[in-house]
Amino acid sequence: GCWIPLQRGKKTREILRQKGLLEDFLKEHHYDIGTKYARSFASQGVYEPLMNYFDTEYYGTIYIGTPPQGFNVVFDTGSSNLWVPSVTCQSLACQNHRMFNASKSSTYQSAGYNISIQYGMGSMAGVVGSDIVLLSTFIDTNQQLALATSEPGLTFAYTDFDGILGLAYPDIAVEGLIPVFDNLMIKNLVKQHLFSVYLDAKSQVFGSMLIFGGIDESYFTGPIHWIPVSYQGYWQISMDSIIVNGKVITCESGCQAIVDTGTSLLAGPASEVNNLQKVIGATPIQYGEVRINCNDIPSLPDIIFVINGIQFPLPPSAYTEQVGQGDCNSSFQATASYLWILGDVFIREYYSIFDRENNRVGLAKSV
Repeated sequence: GCWIPLQRGKKTREILRQKGLLEDFLKEHHYDIGTKYARSFASQGVYEPLMNYFDTEYYGTIYIGTPPQGFNVVFDTGSSNLWVPSVTCQSLACQNHRMFNASKSSTYQSAGYNISIQYGMGSMAGVVGSDIVLLSTFIDTNQQLALATSEPGLTFAYTDFDGILGLAYPDIAVEGLIPVFDNLMIKNLVKQHLFSVYLDAKSQVFGSMLIFGGIDESYFTGPIHWIPVSYQGYWQISMDSIIVNGKVITCESGCQAIVDTGTSLLAGPASEVNNLQKVIGATPIQYGEVRINCNDIPSLPDIIFVINGIQFPLPPSAYTEQVGQGDCNSSFQATASYLWILGDVFIREYYSIFDRENNRVGLAKSV
């Protein structure tokens, strides 16, 4: 494959802090800070290198139109629409990013109606159309997409990505637009109807990778554990329990989880996440940030997610992050949803395969 070195910038949170905007932003989004900006050739796959923005955003480049206009997009397994900003958009978030000029693309066709998408954090409103999308080596013709004419608030204003490319099931596509991967399958462009994701962490020199139509064994070690999709909307699976120090801490009688490349942290129902925070000695400070004493991290327990009878441990190094001089945060986050969201914190530990042919998720230990 082709490797791209890590590109690191400042976290959205740090940028907002410097601009004196963090407090208001966190008050507004106290439930969701850090989770979604949305609410992702060994085996003949096609490789799409992903940039890693401070372990909070992973994005790659696509091109839309004739001649092609380039955009950075989050490949998001937690949503199903493709959108980028339009040149007609006046929002700060659009003005800070690359914008698509439909009048300069000879292949763009307007569908003549509007769309609005609400994410876990942030929203967009815009118009629907279709055009050619160049994605790695794929030429995806007649791809339905949305052009944002409004991106209110600050959620998308300081991100490194311009738009979002959803990789979940068509069932959750707003306005029933056909998702990109479905289009690739319909047109027989992918050899296997699956894609897989490797997310690197700070300590690794190689880039993150999304592989369309293939699985690359150099990214994982040991067996692939296959888990049936329980509901074909998100990449949703059934979880048996969550265990710490040999005791079931939460999800006692089973629960539902989604594997979501578009969420940076690991999120879950508030009362259950709070139980987990107590067990690891994490204390809430303000605006949803949860502090852990950095010195305690080596002695913290693994948190074990039991899925389909298999244990998937997360070590303390995976579920904590250093945020300042001697300050560490828990990477678990409370949400208002009943779903557990296994975001980038989880996917960095487990190479993830999203299999549409068999409606199952494969998890294997990342290298």
